[in-house]
Amino acid sequence: MPIVRKLACSLMLLAAAFVAPAKDASSQLPQSRPLLTIPLWPRGAPGETGEIGPETDTTKPSDPLIAGQRVIRLTNVTHPSITVYPAPKRKNTGAAVVVLPGGGYHILAVDLEGTEVCEWLKSIGVTAILLKYRVPARQGRSRYAAALEDAQRAVGLVRLKAREWRIDPTRIGVLGFSAGGHLAAALSNNFEKRTYDPVDDADRLSCRPDFALLIYPAYLVLDEKLDELAPEIKVTANTPPSFLVQTEDDPIHIENSLIYYRALRNAHVQAEMHLYGEGGHGYGLRSSKATVTAWPKLAEEWLRSIGMLRAPSGN
Repeated sequence: MPIVRKLACSLMLLAAAFVAPAKDASSQLPQSRPLLTIPLWPRGAPGETGEIGPETDTTKPSDPLIAGQRVIRLTNVTHPSITVYPAPKRKNTGAAVVVLPGGGYHILAVDLEGTEVCEWLKSIGVTAILLKYRVPARQGRSRYAAALEDAQRAVGLVRLKAREWRIDPTRIGVLGFSAGGHLAAALSNNFEKRTYDPVDDADRLSCRPDFALLIYPAYLVLDEKLDELAPEIKVTANTPPSFLVQTEDDPIHIENSLIYYRALRNAHVQAEMHLYGEGGHGYGLRSSKATVTAWPKLAEEWLRSIGMLRAPSGN
């Protein structure tokens, strides 16, 4: 009987970790249950065979803490989904953001770069949509291929549901961290045609984000040529306005932001970049002594400056 009780407590703690924010600045954000979670693909994701094993949190007790808190590292995602965190009615600006956690296309940092970020977005009147995309990268495909299908599908689905979710379909953006930042850039430059066969009405709507925020993005430049963008990142005048944050001591080269920003400028795309001396990588929006962790306020100001945050409609 004591073993049963111990197991039940362990399961309750694991479940709570998916919604509990870090005990720092993010703990001051209003907490509530998400509106709903829905499968991304009504008949299963393209090409999935279900052979990679059960979805699991790979975090070990020995893994480093971020701002004194653990990080959920979810892998073996074969059933991607979106979870909607609606902006409070009294604050709702009509804007929406699809949140793309990082994890090297191996795992998803689903709390640090997911649920905690959704709660912050809600606090500034933005409806957040957390995308649980497929990881790890599938054998025989580029590391981002399955994730890009999921991201394209997610943006189209959000546009389809915009009226129901009290969202302005012309103000739907993406926010990605690390590999999720790469995914945000890949989506921002690969939206003319779906990379999968259309499924339903959601795939007939544009999957172009109206804006993009890339926080310590990875994989935007070639490993062997840090002054060249990866081939899938083809910036044009139609690339959406973009906001970038990174630090010089990030082990993921700062050139990821520098070269992408240069390409945006050359294409006359509205862009804003903030570079810091220190702060490393993988901090999400958990506060630390590093000034880079104040980036959410800068991001809010940028969103307001480009007209994405408007006065609450009160609807």
